[in-house]
Amino acid sequence: MTSSPAMTLGAYNFEAANPGKLGQFWSQLTGGATSAGGDSVYIAPAGEHGFGVFMQPLRGARPDRQFSHLDLTVPWGARASEVERAEALGANVEWHVLDEYPHVQWTTLSDPEGNLFCIAEHPPTS
Repeated sequence: MTSSPAMTLGAYNFEAANPGKLGQFWSQLTGGATSAGGDSVYIAPAGEHGFGVFMQPLRGARPDRQFSHLDLTVPWGARASEVERAEALGANVEWHVLDEYPHVQWTTLSDPEGNLFCIAEHPPTS
């Protein structure tokens, strides 16, 4: 078996009814700088381990079901405050999963256009 380079997330891409406005939300949430080109918005990774976000105009009706979403991880003990910060930026809390799995707790939220994402924390390992 041949060795391949480590793979990282370059950018999460999705469509938005208003890429500029939604770009402001994601820029503030992730800390990445925003740049616009035409009708699309790109948010650069914030730091070495960050990821980009790319939004283009919505082409057609939004699907009834979202097939994928981002799971954002924060340090243990920071999930509740990060959820509050996301809410202050315009996100809505959809549900919490706090006691089902010993290796993770998370909150599922929706951004201002209804795109789901999670903020998760993993307990420290000893």
